[in-house]
Amino acid sequence: MTIQTYKDLIVWQKSMALAEEIYKLSKAFPKEELYGLTSQLRRAVVSVPSNIAEGHARQSTAEFKNFLSIAQGSLAEVETQLLLAIRFHYLTLPQAANALSLREEISKMLASLRSKLSPVP
Repeated sequence: MTIQTYKDLIVWQKSMALAEEIYKLSKAFPKEELYGLTSQLRRAVVSVPSNIAEGHARQSTAEFKNFLSIAQGSLAEVETQLLLAIRFHYLTLPQAANALSLREEISKMLASLRSKLSPVP
């Protein structure tokens, strides 16, 4: 399969699924967290597919790699915020397990894609 747009990238597709999962999970957070953890977590997860898309649309491999790195950082935020939600008893580990697993898979995919974009010495 030829990659014609960012939508063809499996890592983008999986990051969209993660965003959907996070939105579903965060609906159960307390209302007082609407402008706190809920908002922060949602912004971080939306940043992942957004940065993949923006990077893919850029004119250079170096720029694409930079945006993939930013997406990787946003994934670390998502993990941290999910772990906080568990500590604060907004979620249980079993409730968050799918999102955490998907986050790990996406992280590995981003690292692999970045390494494949690196020039061979």
